[in-house]
Amino acid sequence: MFNKIFKNYFSNNEYQSDLISYKTVNTKSSFSYSDLSNTGYKKNVIVFRCITLISRAISSVDWILKSIKGNKEVDDIIYKHEILDIINKPNALHSKNTFIEEAVSYLLLSGNCYMAVIRDSESNPKEIYTLRPDRVKVIPGKDAIPNGYEYSVGNSKKFFPVDSETGNSDVLHIKLFNPIDDWYGMSPIEVSMSSIQQHNAIALQNTSFLQNGGRPSGALMYKHSIDSNKRNELKHALKTLYEGGRNAGKILLLEGDFQWKEMGLSPKDLDFTAGKELAAKEIALAFGVPPILIGIMNSATFSNYKEARYNFWEETVIPLLNIFTDSLSSWIKQIFNTDLKLEYDLDSVQALSDRRETEWKKVNEASFLTDNEKRAAVGYTSIPN
Repeated sequence: MFNKIFKNYFSNNEYQSDLISYKTVNTKSSFSYSDLSNTGYKKNVIVFRCITLISRAISSVDWILKSIKGNKEVDDIIYKHEILDIINKPNALHSKNTFIEEAVSYLLLSGNCYMAVIRDSESNPKEIYTLRPDRVKVIPGKDAIPNGYEYSVGNSKKFFPVDSETGNSDVLHIKLFNPIDDWYGMSPIEVSMSSIQQHNAIALQNTSFLQNGGRPSGALMYKHSIDSNKRNELKHALKTLYEGGRNAGKILLLEGDFQWKEMGLSPKDLDFTAGKELAAKEIALAFGVPPILIGIMNSATFSNYKEARYNFWEETVIPLLNIFTDSLSSWIKQIFNTDLKLEYDLDSVQALSDRRETEWKKVNEASFLTDNEKRAAVGYTSIPN
């Protein structure tokens, strides 16, 4: 259907020139996957915490199946099916939680998440694996649908084709919006990279100050000229005997016409806390995580934390969960050739329990609703007669 509607547009000269331009000009991020992972995730506690919070929140949600007949969704919930079996145990190495957490972490790290289905000898779906984003290359197609995906590990390569008409493939590609790239998504780390680098630099500078006794080095002044060899020897001796946190507070013994000039900073100059906290808030903002959840606001009360946790689910987790679920559900329907729809069960989320109880109480007290209307309002099926 996609090709039938847009075939004329995608076959015209303007699109072809754009496609040629894409193949010759790299529109991808200037940050590699290694940059995003090392500078962000591995070296920055705020990024690590944000990704961990989001990925574990999404992985904690339970999955259900619903029947669809024609274009109408049926209320029947299916709790036992081979689709749920493969979701709950995707492969021999992962459980449902670890698999979803890994997939969402890849999505937040690189802006892209890839999953591949492994089939048995009869072409039936057997296992599902996540693919590391930096090992996957999207092969552009002519009609806005990729020709396929190339997965490389060392010298080994595997090609997964994509149906040019339906877009069906044994690889699922979930990507975050990228305004300058048609084939790859954009990571929140890229958006907040300047704040991440600032946060890392402040942390490194604070560490250096601690290692040097909490103050910058002074100046050793000599009244007469000194040759380079003696200068190097003196620098080496000072570095060995007096630099570092273990040597802080040692008495400096000088001989000859030496004079030590202290070059200290005021307590205000030494206070990097405000700058570091501002950078942390900007990183949390890019990920949609309330600062209170990552320990930035020291004055947090239990009530504030509870509201922030609820806001985190409403504003960040559920929207991303919708994207993830819709993509996974469409792919599952394709590889299993079924009309069943995969959905998540928010009733299992403890963070939303208070709101759920409040809504149920309001519905239950609504005298103008029938029992079946009340059941329908909270997501339950009607009772016959």
